[in-house]
Amino acid sequence: MKPFLVYEQAGPIVTLSMDAPESRNALTGNSAPQEFVDACARIAGDLSVRVVVLTGRGSVFSSGGNLKHMQSLFDQPPSALRQWYREGIQRLATALYNLEVPTIAAVNGPAIGAGCDLTCMCDIRIASETATFAESFVKLGLIPGDGGAWLLPRAVGASKAAEMSFTGDAIGAAEALACGLVSRVVPAERLMAEALALAGRIAANPGTGLRLTKRLLREGQHMRLESLLEMSAGFQAMAHKTAHHVEAVNAFVEKRKPDFSGD
Repeated sequence: MKPFLVYEQAGPIVTLSMDAPESRNALTGNSAPQEFVDACARIAGDLSVRVVVLTGRGSVFSSGGNLKHMQSLFDQPPSALRQWYREGIQRLATALYNLEVPTIAAVNGPAIGAGCDLTCMCDIRIASETATFAESFVKLGLIPGDGGAWLLPRAVGASKAAEMSFTGDAIGAAEALACGLVSRVVPAERLMAEALALAGRIAANPGTGLRLTKRLLREGQHMRLESLLEMSAGFQAMAHKTAHHVEAVNAFVEKRKPDFSGD
């Protein structure tokens, strides 16, 4: 059976491509959750990686849950369903959201339900003009079982998240840009070029600095300012002792381009 995720690396940039167009890149009823967990573990252990681009192959980014597979869950008791979520899509969510390096979702088409939440697990979202987004669980009589109720408000604010969650209606790329769900909209044929160009600008910076910066951004969502300042002081002390910091300062003084090769 072919893998759900295609893992490709070019220098410090990893591209993860969901490659199940026959199921519209559905995230359940298959090996997708475990493959995401494994890919994130591989990335976390490879200090040469500085940025990840996530996209979908075919015309759909991800349709979220596999509705045909959901039929097989009708007879499962609540305890089994709870465990199925905890061991499946929720492990995907924590693995991707907690990844140390910056992540970019290149949204090539519809991102529905868990597919929409998948984009919110990434740091940056770039959308094709053909992309749509829907927090559509309520239309199936369900709730966001993958953490969407925590992720979406942080991306678009409480009011817009409530509107999307309570109606289940889809929004287009232009509306996604207006509400801050994505940071830019590009022509479909330019999507990966734009995403990889942005990834290149990110990857041009020192890897340790990127990882520490992302950790501070994550921790800052639930820390008091004083606690974050203390954590920042510790991280900054570590950053001062990296070879990349020394190289950056020396290059600036010597009026040359810094060399940030190496981990």
